[in-house]
Amino acid sequence: MGSQAHVVVGSLVWVEDPDEAWIDGEVVEISGDEITVNASSGKLVTAKLSSIYAKDPEAPTCGVDDMTRLAYLHEPGVLQNLRSRYQTNQIYTYTGNILIAVNPFRRLPHLYDNHMMQQYKGAAFGDLSPHPFAVADAAYRLMIKDAKSQAILVSGESGAGKTESTKRLMQYLAFMGGRAGAEVRTVEQKVLESNPVLEAFGNAKTVRNNNSSRFGKFVEIQFDNNGKISGAAVRTYLLEKSRVCQISDPERNYHCFYMLCAAPPEDIERYKLADARTFHYLNQSNCINLDAIDDAKEYLDTRRAMDVVGINNEEQDAIFRVVAAILHLGNVEFSDGEENDSSVLRDEKSRFHLHTAAELFMCDANELESSLCKRVIVTRGEKITKNLDPRAAALSRDGLAKTVYSRLFDWLVNRINDSIGQDPNSKFLIGVLDIYGFECFKTNSFEQFCINLTNEKLQQHFNQHVFKMEQEEYTKEEIDWSYIEFIDNQQILDLIEKKPGGIIALLDETCMLPRANHETFAEKLYQNFTKNPHFSKPKLSRSDFTIHHYAGDVIYQTDLFLDKNKDFVVPEHQALLGASNCSFIASLFPPEDTSKPSKFSSIGTRFKQQLQSLLETLSATEPHYIRCIKPNNLLKPAIFENKNVIQQLRCGGVLEAIRISCAGFPTRRAFDEFIDRFGVLAPEVLGGSYDEITATKKLLEKVQLKGYQIGLTKVFLRAGQMAELDAMRNEVLGRSASKIQRKVRTHQARKNFFLVRSSAVHLQAICRGTNARRSYENMRREAASLTIQTYIRRHHAIKVYQDFLSASITIQAALRGVAARKELLFRQRAKAAVLIQSCFRTHLARSDYIRLKKAAIATQCAWRVRIAKKELRKLKLAAKETGALQAAKNKLEKQVEDLSLRLQLERRIRSDADEAKSQEIAKLKLAYQEMEKQVKETKELLAKEKVASKIASEKEALVKEVPVVDTALVDKLTAENENLKTVVTSLETKIQETEKKYEDSVKEAKEAESVIAELKNSVLSLQEKLSQMEAENQLLRKQALSSPPARQTSQITTKLLPPLKQSLSTVSNGRPPTEDHKEHQSASPMKQGTSPMKQGTPLKKSTSYLERQPESLEALINCVVQRVGVVPGKPIFAITIYKCLLRWKSFEADKTSVFDRVIQMTSSAFENPDNNDDLSFWLANSSTLAILLQKCLKISTGSGSTPRKRLPPSTSFFGRMTQGFRASSASMSYEGSIVVRPVEAKQTAMLFKQQLQAFVETFYGMVRDNLRKELTSLLSLAIQAPRTAKASIVRGRSVKNSNLDSHWKTLVDNLNDFLEMLQENGVPTIIIRKLLGQTFAFVNVQLFNSLLMRRECCSFSNGEYVKYGLDELEGWCNKLKEEIIGSAWHELKHIKQAVGFLVIFKKFNISYEDLTSDLCPDLNVRQLSTICTQYWDDKYNTKSVSPDVLSRMTDETSDDTSSGGFLLDDDNNIPFTWDEISTAMEDKEFSQIIIPNEILEIPALQFLQDSA
Repeated sequence: MGSQAHVVVGSLVWVEDPDEAWIDGEVVEISGDEITVNASSGKLVTAKLSSIYAKDPEAPTCGVDDMTRLAYLHEPGVLQNLRSRYQTNQIYTYTGNILIAVNPFRRLPHLYDNHMMQQYKGAAFGDLSPHPFAVADAAYRLMIKDAKSQAILVSGESGAGKTESTKRLMQYLAFMGGRAGAEVRTVEQKVLESNPVLEAFGNAKTVRNNNSSRFGKFVEIQFDNNGKISGAAVRTYLLEKSRVCQISDPERNYHCFYMLCAAPPEDIERYKLADARTFHYLNQSNCINLDAIDDAKEYLDTRRAMDVVGINNEEQDAIFRVVAAILHLGNVEFSDGEENDSSVLRDEKSRFHLHTAAELFMCDANELESSLCKRVIVTRGEKITKNLDPRAAALSRDGLAKTVYSRLFDWLVNRINDSIGQDPNSKFLIGVLDIYGFECFKTNSFEQFCINLTNEKLQQHFNQHVFKMEQEEYTKEEIDWSYIEFIDNQQILDLIEKKPGGIIALLDETCMLPRANHETFAEKLYQNFTKNPHFSKPKLSRSDFTIHHYAGDVIYQTDLFLDKNKDFVVPEHQALLGASNCSFIASLFPPEDTSKPSKFSSIGTRFKQQLQSLLETLSATEPHYIRCIKPNNLLKPAIFENKNVIQQLRCGGVLEAIRISCAGFPTRRAFDEFIDRFGVLAPEVLGGSYDEITATKKLLEKVQLKGYQIGLTKVFLRAGQMAELDAMRNEVLGRSASKIQRKVRTHQARKNFFLVRSSAVHLQAICRGTNARRSYENMRREAASLTIQTYIRRHHAIKVYQDFLSASITIQAALRGVAARKELLFRQRAKAAVLIQSCFRTHLARSDYIRLKKAAIATQCAWRVRIAKKELRKLKLAAKETGALQAAKNKLEKQVEDLSLRLQLERRIRSDADEAKSQEIAKLKLAYQEMEKQVKETKELLAKEKVASKIASEKEALVKEVPVVDTALVDKLTAENENLKTVVTSLETKIQETEKKYEDSVKEAKEAESVIAELKNSVLSLQEKLSQMEAENQLLRKQALSSPPARQTSQITTKLLPPLKQSLSTVSNGRPPTEDHKEHQSASPMKQGTSPMKQGTPLKKSTSYLERQPESLEALINCVVQRVGVVPGKPIFAITIYKCLLRWKSFEADKTSVFDRVIQMTSSAFENPDNNDDLSFWLANSSTLAILLQKCLKISTGSGSTPRKRLPPSTSFFGRMTQGFRASSASMSYEGSIVVRPVEAKQTAMLFKQQLQAFVETFYGMVRDNLRKELTSLLSLAIQAPRTAKASIVRGRSVKNSNLDSHWKTLVDNLNDFLEMLQENGVPTIIIRKLLGQTFAFVNVQLFNSLLMRRECCSFSNGEYVKYGLDELEGWCNKLKEEIIGSAWHELKHIKQAVGFLVIFKKFNISYEDLTSDLCPDLNVRQLSTICTQYWDDKYNTKSVSPDVLSRMTDETSDDTSSGGFLLDDDNNIPFTWDEISTAMEDKEFSQIIIPNEILEIPALQFLQDSA
């Protein structure tokens, strides 16, 4: 409460209002003890000075997340803070360690997903935004740390969201303590699935809540020593049994009844049910169906939940048979019987329902009717049967229904506990208490009495906890608190439960009296508690009584207290249902021991015992509190009723906790915040070089404040002292405002004076300028006239001169043209003569050159043959040295090339000859065709002549023979005919000869091509043999150290000369090794092993590198493990392993142990997952090797090694030249770059590649995760400016950048060191780029999520701090190459846009469109809303966005589907594919890697020298 001395005109205060509870306004008049306030709503309010509270003008518009940080901790301040946060969908608020949850009446799924749980995992309480997950995490961490059980108490009135909060707590505890085992149904699953079952049988619709829990529930979740859930148990308290039989409009009975009436048709027929409106226990209210709730679907969900918790189908059927029997039992009605005070069934309908109930109970219908209509009284030695009147029979019926339902509910709870299973070895637990809140209705009966007793007990426990927290806070800050008084409600508890003499004791005593009634009970209360200050008797009431609870006064009606307190079962009912043929129903009514006398048992006493047991359990645990608030009675979102919420705050004990805080030091401020707010009261303190504590003390000493306390980190103020300081501050600010106004007015007057003076000077200048311009115009005209005259005279002179000049030039040009044409003609003739002479001399020189060239070529060929023979002899003599062999090989290669060129020339000549021959043949064919045509014509003439001669001979028989006159013509034709025959014969002969020659030439060309191909194969085999002999020679040299030189020479000569002679003779003869070579192999079996690739037989260790493969493999592995010859930035060992695999032909082998050894060596790196340097080394080499395999390995199509497909020979000269050049270039490529040549691989090689790629992805993930671990601790510091720096900024001192950006510099240095380590180990650039991209995305997620979850990060100064760090990070990125950094910088778009919003000025003027489209396009509305509501300016005191923008964002976020997600998710996937990696890396990157000499000098690996 505010102090009268500090309320002045203009002060902002809170005033009570009958409609809105509290309204704010400004004091306009003070008259004695009364003040007049101009409310913000516009009306004038008059109030007592003692009943007002001060309002904080600097309170954040969107409230604070912890109400202990409020400047004024009082009722209206708490109410306004909750209202402000609720309007922006911030439904959770702290009050110290207490969480207040306001029911939003809408779904907010973004607050409860797995990612949100991950954020709260391990976070310190209060670091993130208020949330039930934070409470659950704090309880879990304290349980693990202190090995002490915890309890979370969830309270609130019906409809406040207790059940939902309990679900969230259990969801988080299951997340933290869940097992990853293979159980079919885990404990946490059963605990979560038990909620629908208990809700179906224990929840009902009330006036205030559609899903109100009508029982108390305490869930014990047990944990083992590892913090994993090992068991659980559910305890229930005070089920409202009377609801089974009595409900009022518009409430409903328990959900299970309506679910069963909406069950599938087969179930309805089985239980003989009908519409819910036909049952008496359900139709007492007009509310049968609920909006947005499908009872049929809920029925199926409940049965599914029963399956999860272990209730089988038979038990489920029995449960719903009992529920249906209760419904039928309620429809049994009675009327007066023939005897006095007797009753019978009213009609056949009642009899039908009775028989149906008996059938469902599996008992006798007549016995059931008798148990309802009669009562057996047992006396000494005899039994008396007493008839019951219809009213008593109806009460008996209702009693049976309540008893059966209560037993059924207890069975369900026990069955759930048995199914879940309790851990007897569990040392600690976390209990979640979901219990009814304080209730005060128009009619308050025994249930409300018990409920309010529970809340009184829990409030006492709560008060003790709050006072304990206050003590811990004071002790931690080392301040004196011994004089603070504690407020307790023990007197109310004594009034209710004290024994003897308490209300419950008197109730039990009255129940045991034979003819007592509720009036008797009320009289006893009045007699015993008349003088008790917490008890009173209402006026105009004979049996009611009032208890003054901590939350308010409650009037109880005692009409049904006695009946509801009695807890006994009618023996007839017990015997009847205990003998049921249904084992399930019989188990609900076990036989009782009749030998012992029955004691009176009351529900009140039993409930008090349960409550005492609960309090003992809670006392043995560390409590945590969640207070649930229902903002309105309409159960609709976006409605906040002040009076309703205030009442709940009082009932929930929140205001009681505030009163406890106000009894001590309700206002607590950190030193920097206190100096920031009240530093104006002592400017000299800000100017001095004091630390925070000294500055605070001097400031408080100057203002002469008494009663405060200085802690270690905070200053503690008594109630009212904050208002006193604010009044002083306002006074200082008022004086400062007057000074500022005076200075502003002076400035404005001086500004006006200077403006008038400058205007006068300006006018004078204009006048003087006008006169000067006139004078200047006259002078300009005179000067212009003189200039015009001058230019006219000059124009005439120039014109005369130009005419004369043009005439002269024309004459000179004509003369020069004549002379030039003569000169041109002369030069053209001279040039033509020289050209003719040059061409002739060129012709003579070319002829001489061609003659000399032919002679030189012939001479050179002869000379080279002679020299080659000499060299061959020398090579044969010097074959014992490998160097000579290499020279011989090179010379032989040159000779082969010469021979190839000569062969190509011969081919060209032959092809030209073939073309000439083909042309000649074509001509001959044409001539042959013409000759055939002539022959044909000749034959036709001969045939005609024969015909003519035949005709003539026939005529001779008739005519006289006449001698032939023209014999010369006949002879001529005969001769011509013979000549034609001769020509045809000769042409046919020539054609045959030509075709034969053409076939011979084609055959010779093919033979020549085959010879060339075989020569090339011989050269390749010779190269392989030479490499083998070089390796063997080096090995023999080392062995020769222990043997005589003669033996060494003989061994080398014996091994090397035979294959060398054979190869050299093959090449020198110019033909491949065919028949002679085969004969040589068959004749010398020992020499047959010199070609292992052809024969496939194993060789001895001294003659084949394949048998030395194990030795080489061991050397290779030792070399890699010991990192011999490491070259920074080069994955040497990947290239080395690849070349070894090529040399050993491991890719072509069906079975090999090489791959297993390489995989085993690589997997050893997993043993040390925290060594980043080692992981980077293996990542570099394994990724490089995997990329090589991805590029080179091709799946083999056959079982064996597939030979290369030989190109068909080309018939043209150009085609043969092209094939030759292609073959030579391929051979050169194979020799120079064997790293990336295609290799056909078997299945084992492909599996090896896949395994290696999996290792690369694992190494990548481990390196990425290690980097994230290193950055996580730095990011938590980088998102928030250091406190010392912020305090220094507040005091106006300059802080060096080295202090502000130390965390960011450390972060950048870590990134730079990590990048250098990756580059030094030779990790491929594309993998580094992907790793940096994911790392920056992780930085963006962590920073942005921290900004959303921590309000202290959303300040202006903190935005500047983060922006400075992002600039540092961007500068580092700009120094890197584009192929390394890639698009990593763009991954920070969310945090960049959010920080950009924090550091801009005039946020209040930003429109919604500008905010969502221009400033923060990548942020969704929910994220923007959170940042805007949490923003606070600790530097310039500017405001956030306008209320209109906030309201629009709130409306947008009300639709869950349109506002998107809330927190950003981490991307833990592998961000690359192997096709992408192999495509990005070029072959030249591998060819640039050279194997170092340290590796080549190893004896077992010297075969790598050729490829190196």
